[in-house]
Amino acid sequence: MFQDFSARCLMMQIQETPNPNSLKFLPGKQVLESGTIDFPNPAAAEDSALARQLFEINGVKRVFFGPDFITVTKEDNFDWEDVKPQLLSCIKDFIESGAVISEEEIAEYDGSHSEDDETVAMIKELLDTRIRPTLQEDGGDVVYKGFENGIVKLRLVGSCTGCPSSIVTLKNGIQNMLQFYIPEVEGVEQVQDEVDEISLKAFSELEKKLEDS
Repeated sequence: MFQDFSARCLMMQIQETPNPNSLKFLPGKQVLESGTIDFPNPAAAEDSALARQLFEINGVKRVFFGPDFITVTKEDNFDWEDVKPQLLSCIKDFIESGAVISEEEIAEYDGSHSEDDETVAMIKELLDTRIRPTLQEDGGDVVYKGFENGIVKLRLVGSCTGCPSSIVTLKNGIQNMLQFYIPEVEGVEQVQDEVDEISLKAFSELEKKLEDS
């Protein structure tokens, strides 16, 4: 579902994603020179002026940049109608300034490696050509984190983070495709970033306390 905000913000479109807490903003102009960037928290946005400004908006939980879109994930207890106008204004100012995030800013997020063996190279090629474009359509992405003992380690980012269908996407979509083309792949495992691990640990501790009470 798209919403057109051309009268207020260039030719800005807002697309709903499979994650109800994430929206994909399409300003109609280039955002990144290449690649994608995931900002799981304000600390990770230290080197990005736009990401920092977005995190200053109450209710913003996570920010993700694609080549021509920006995905914002909100906190559960905030309504989009309260957060959306501020997001539009912030993104509008950035785009109208003519700024484009450079390759230097995303260098540390680049998972490529010149010494990748043939199997890893094939995994990354499939991710880049067949899987990532589909996820980016929904405002998300997948980051390659390693290949060990037949298991491909991946991290879902953007709108895919916390999405109810993310596990289905991981197992039924990504895993099946990789196994079809690459016999060495035995399975796919989702790797949580530090913020997600802390959140899951806190949630587990809360569940245990509730069970014991």
